[in-house]
Amino acid sequence: MSAEATASGAPSLSSHKPRPTLSAILAARVGKKRPRYENVQELQEATVQLLNHHQNLRDLLVEISPKPSKVMCSEEEGKNRAPENHVHARMGNPILAASLWCSFPVRALQRQAKQLGVPVGLLSVRTVVERLWELSAPVEGYTDHVLLNTAKKDQMDGLLQSAKELLSLGAISRQLLCQEIWKAEKPPILEMVWRLHKENIVTLEEILESSPSSSVAVEWLCADLRVLCGQPGEIEVSQQIRSDVLSVLVRKAFQESQDLLTSRSKRTPQVCFAVLDEMLSLILHTVSNSGEENCSQMEAAKLWINVFDVGLYGGTLFVISLQKFFLHTLTQILTFKPQLKVSDAVGMQWKWSFAKTCPLLTSLYRKLFVLFSVEELMAHLQQVLETHEVNWQHILSCVSTLLVCHAQAQHSLKDLLTRLLSNAFEAYDLESMITAFLLARQASLEGPAVFMSYTEWYKLSFGNASSYHGNSKKSLVFLLKFLSDLVPFEPPQYLKVHVLHPPYVLTKYRPFLLEYVSLAKTRLADLKVSIEEMGLYEDLSGTGAPAQPQCQAQQDVEKAVSLFEKTGRIPANVMEASIFRRPYFMSRFLPALLTPRLLPSKPDPRMSFIESLRNADKIPGSVYTAYVQGCQKEERQLEGGHVEVEVILSTEPLEELKARLKEMTSLLSGGVKEGDVSAHLALLSETLKSLLGETNELPTETAMKLDVDAPSSETLLTKLTNIILKSFCQNLMDASRKNPPQSQGNWASLFVKMLYGHRQLLQSLLTRLWNLLCHQGSSLSAGHVLGLSAFVVHLHESQAVAPLVDLGSLSPRLCPFAEAVSGSLLCNTEETMTFCLRFCIAAVSYGLCRCASSSVEDIQAYVPKGLFRKLLYLVPRLAAEMRTGTLGEGEESVWAVLRDPCSSWKSSALALWKHPNFQKLQQLPDLQLTFQDWLVAELDVQRSTDTLSDAERQEYQQWVCYQQYLPAPLAAGGCAGDLERACVAIMNAIVDHSIRSIGPDGHSEGLEPSKFSGTCYTDILTRLQEMVYDMELMRSKRLALGVMRDEDHFLFRVISERLATIPDRESLSGQLAQQQELFILTRIITSLPPAVLVRARHKGRMATLNCEPFFEFVNGQQGNSCARGCVLPCELTAHFFRGVLSASLDCAHPRAAVSEVLSDCLLHCPLAITSAAFWWPRLQAVLWAQWGRLCEEPLPEELQSIADCYSWASSALCEAAAPPPSDSPLVLAACLHWALERQPAGRDVRAVLGEMEEHGEQVLLFLLFFSLVDLISVKIQPKAVDPLRAMQRCADILKCFKDSGQWLALFHGQSTDQGPYQSIYKMISDTHIRLMPLAFYSLVPSLDHTLLTCVVKAPDFLRTALEMYSGLARLFLDGTASTPTQAKHTPEQVDPLQILPRAQQFVLQAISLSPQSCFLYGRQLEDVCRDLDPEVTAALSHRLQPNCDDSLYEVPDFL
Repeated sequence: MSAEATASGAPSLSSHKPRPTLSAILAARVGKKRPRYENVQELQEATVQLLNHHQNLRDLLVEISPKPSKVMCSEEEGKNRAPENHVHARMGNPILAASLWCSFPVRALQRQAKQLGVPVGLLSVRTVVERLWELSAPVEGYTDHVLLNTAKKDQMDGLLQSAKELLSLGAISRQLLCQEIWKAEKPPILEMVWRLHKENIVTLEEILESSPSSSVAVEWLCADLRVLCGQPGEIEVSQQIRSDVLSVLVRKAFQESQDLLTSRSKRTPQVCFAVLDEMLSLILHTVSNSGEENCSQMEAAKLWINVFDVGLYGGTLFVISLQKFFLHTLTQILTFKPQLKVSDAVGMQWKWSFAKTCPLLTSLYRKLFVLFSVEELMAHLQQVLETHEVNWQHILSCVSTLLVCHAQAQHSLKDLLTRLLSNAFEAYDLESMITAFLLARQASLEGPAVFMSYTEWYKLSFGNASSYHGNSKKSLVFLLKFLSDLVPFEPPQYLKVHVLHPPYVLTKYRPFLLEYVSLAKTRLADLKVSIEEMGLYEDLSGTGAPAQPQCQAQQDVEKAVSLFEKTGRIPANVMEASIFRRPYFMSRFLPALLTPRLLPSKPDPRMSFIESLRNADKIPGSVYTAYVQGCQKEERQLEGGHVEVEVILSTEPLEELKARLKEMTSLLSGGVKEGDVSAHLALLSETLKSLLGETNELPTETAMKLDVDAPSSETLLTKLTNIILKSFCQNLMDASRKNPPQSQGNWASLFVKMLYGHRQLLQSLLTRLWNLLCHQGSSLSAGHVLGLSAFVVHLHESQAVAPLVDLGSLSPRLCPFAEAVSGSLLCNTEETMTFCLRFCIAAVSYGLCRCASSSVEDIQAYVPKGLFRKLLYLVPRLAAEMRTGTLGEGEESVWAVLRDPCSSWKSSALALWKHPNFQKLQQLPDLQLTFQDWLVAELDVQRSTDTLSDAERQEYQQWVCYQQYLPAPLAAGGCAGDLERACVAIMNAIVDHSIRSIGPDGHSEGLEPSKFSGTCYTDILTRLQEMVYDMELMRSKRLALGVMRDEDHFLFRVISERLATIPDRESLSGQLAQQQELFILTRIITSLPPAVLVRARHKGRMATLNCEPFFEFVNGQQGNSCARGCVLPCELTAHFFRGVLSASLDCAHPRAAVSEVLSDCLLHCPLAITSAAFWWPRLQAVLWAQWGRLCEEPLPEELQSIADCYSWASSALCEAAAPPPSDSPLVLAACLHWALERQPAGRDVRAVLGEMEEHGEQVLLFLLFFSLVDLISVKIQPKAVDPLRAMQRCADILKCFKDSGQWLALFHGQSTDQGPYQSIYKMISDTHIRLMPLAFYSLVPSLDHTLLTCVVKAPDFLRTALEMYSGLARLFLDGTASTPTQAKHTPEQVDPLQILPRAQQFVLQAISLSPQSCFLYGRQLEDVCRDLDPEVTAALSHRLQPNCDDSLYEVPDFL
């Protein structure tokens, strides 16, 4: 509307006339005439004239115009129209505007350039730059900004569109635009430059290339990048700007060829290098000041670190360029401000572990590692160390990050350390030496899951003769000189390692080593760290600060008690400390050991250890008294109900731990990389250290004692254990819902390995895990079973770095935890079998699925052997369909079936049984369940609570024995069809099971059949009986056919082999163990057919009975186990005689065969005959009835003879009997002796002896022998025989020999001069034989004077007395005489401790009273007691001196 129209048509505000209506105004305007233009050209000229009066080029350029393509299209369409319509068409639609816009900016610029006298291109560029500068004006509230707000973004879009059109029309020069940008007062903000670059109006490379100087460009770009990282705004735009800018910088800085570049162009890479380095310095400065509160710098550094994500540059940069950039960045980091000296690094590197390093730096390291292998990174690290002055903090933190985030880095680092040490000792290079030490120590800081301890590395590198320094003196001096130079800067932990684990040194070079040790000890003293205060079993790995003395002492006590429990002796370290390190022993060790506690009713290992120390005078009396009083106070408090349990629980750290575990759950749910999990686990490890207050850990090689019997208490460790196990199970369940184990990554394995660095926590965790699985298994849910089984699998997988566990009395040896658990899981009831089966299926299924490899070696690493074997035992036992062996391979997913809540254990077991890898493992000898393994498991099953009924169990056991293991080859754990081999295996298993059932403190007398009535002992014994019966049937058939070969029975071979394996059989413990085994073996023998003891064999054409194996068994083993001499167990005696009668049927003349065997038995195995005499009242009816069933002939003569002797002995005690039978004097004496024992109140013994004296001395001598054996038995078992009656009987019998010395032959041992008495020593044990001197001097000195006077005059008495005195002295020297009995003695009895002095007096008197004829063979007498008793030797020498009166009695000694 024109001004006139406005003036005329619009009413004045001051007028009070009424305002016209709209109709009136429109009517007035209709009447006016407007100028009309004749053609288009006039209209255009008028339009241009109007715009020229009101135009602003800067504003004009920001107007948004249609794209040129649309304009050109519109113009083409206009050319085809009629002239008259053309005008109206262009006036009436947007095409007109486009056409005008295409020509108008250029014309306007041309017109203004003409007016100003400047080139159009220059004016265009300046106009664009001025508009850019205006749009760069600061936004209100921000002094520094590099991002546009929404309004300015719209304006910038218009400006960019105009600039592109001007550029397409040739109105703008790119080079000139770059120059004008730098001439402006201030360059445009970064977003504008980025938009110019993205729209290809002018690129960032061109802008940087045209900068007036490199410093200006670097300053501008760095400043804007810093602001960009700190300015809030659109995150995507900001990230895109950073990535695009970095792409340009990397591409220009690391382009492959720069030969064709101009001098100005060559400046651009330098600018890019400078900008990249400057921005990196932003991160590194922030890292170095990370302790200061500066959130803005921290956030800016985090944002710039994100540009190192490789995924941002897909397709925009070559990989080689990125690799060069990353290596350059890594080099800059490792060499950034190398201010720290090596000495500083030695003392401070414990602060630079992964968890303690700034997360910004570790995150940057991990991003830089992505494009390289571990070997490449290690090679670059070595190159930087060799060619640059480095920042040791960054070097060592880089090594820690690499080790934590890359599992393969451990091997590469070991190779690098080897190269460094080799170079160091070859060239005597200190740089390589210190580098190797620093890298090894840094690696050890990350814990045993990442790298070996420093102690272990140091011992491996320098602890043996093949070490680097072991080849020359020069190398040794080089090493010791290096260690000496380190001493002023060394932390005490490493000095302790060097002192207690010194390098290998030849003896002639030890002075060099002692010089260093002295220097190190002096330094430790300066640091107030005394060797005396060091723990006995202190960890010297150098991880962290030293442990507090109280904590270390407690660890020492636990280790010492564990060793004492294993060996029964005070550990050498404790004894040495009590002497050479007494301050530590008295002030630290004893207070930790003697902490008052509630003592158990049965002494535990700790109590026994304390008692042993007290007996060794290592605990002062006052200290022990205070300990006892403290324990009594604890007991009184418990009885009064006033026990105060101090539970220290820290809520905040627990919440911090829960937060860390929750973060890990979030990480796992997001599917992060393995490096992220490793990094988070390192932080979690540091949280645990601070939570537990850990300063030092138990050494890796030390076994971990699990106190599985201790009651659970609400402690911090218990809380932590439950939290960690719960988190692990939950994470595993969450991961399993999405992926099978092989697709879940290595988080579980890394999690378990991380726990190895926290020994105290690991000890509590394994104890808790053991209790859950072994005591609370039936109450665990399916999720818990799956999670805990996976945990055990990963413990097994990493057992190479895991500590062995010590279960105390539950396990005799140290073993990995997975093996300990599998050995402790019970399978003896329906409940325990069900849980064990569920757990084993879960563990083996997880292990098989976890291992993606088909290699058997790799699979074994994930499958614990013990759990696999238990699975092989349980599945066929509980599922009869699994016994067919025709299941084949299946395609069904084991994991899918296991995770299905509706599936049963049978379906899971079936799917597992069909798994190809499972079938592969079944073929491995190490994983097969052998027949012996099956027997051990089956014998423990409780019959009353077994899943199988009696009939089902019998069917199952027979299937196992006869179908599975009997035909199976030896390599598969079977018997290769050999019934004898199967019987041997069963017999050994039964004996081992019986010994386990007795327990470590059991006695054979307590081994009753009722003890095994609840187990499958009787079932397995029945299987043995079936097999032995089958063997005997086959043997009988072969004997009948005459093809039987002479062979020993397996029974006695097993007995000999088992008894031969008993250690230290001469000791008391060995003797008890032997008696225990013999008792068990005897019970097995008597349960088998009697024919196994006596076998028929062919001797020529005739069959004879062979009893030699049984005789050897009785004489060699069974006789030694008889506590009461001359008597075998009744069951064994009866079994032998029944076997003789049964086997006699295989001979042509059974009656003669029996008599022949018994006659031979009297000579070679008299113990069997004397035992028959003792048990005859119980044997007679049994043997008579059996002989009547077997044969119609009269009784064998030898059996009838025993019966006659027994009848005569019984009648002789009642009244004057008929003359005794003229049979063996031994049998007659045995029957009479046992009759005297059964009827002590019968006829006077002296009357009976008087009658016997008339019939020969042999019977009396054998009777004296049996009485002497009773006298000895009193010393072994005081309640077995009445000692006074035994003594009196011996005296009464000796009266019959007062004029004869024949009775002395009984004391001459198993010598040839015994005549008919040389077989008597076969009837008694070795213990009885050793105690014969004790019996001699218990009896002879107590005889009345008259009898003694007669006895002493016997020709051989003095020699016998001296031999017995010599044997008695040896008994006391060996400590045997004081151990047989602890009973109280009556006045008539002689105290064993007084026997030796009494015997000495008696010998001295005998020497003085013996006639000179007793000294005819003087040299023999001197040899008897030489070196035993000087006083007796002197008395004997005096009597042997020749004199004139006795010279006629001297006989030449030709011996």
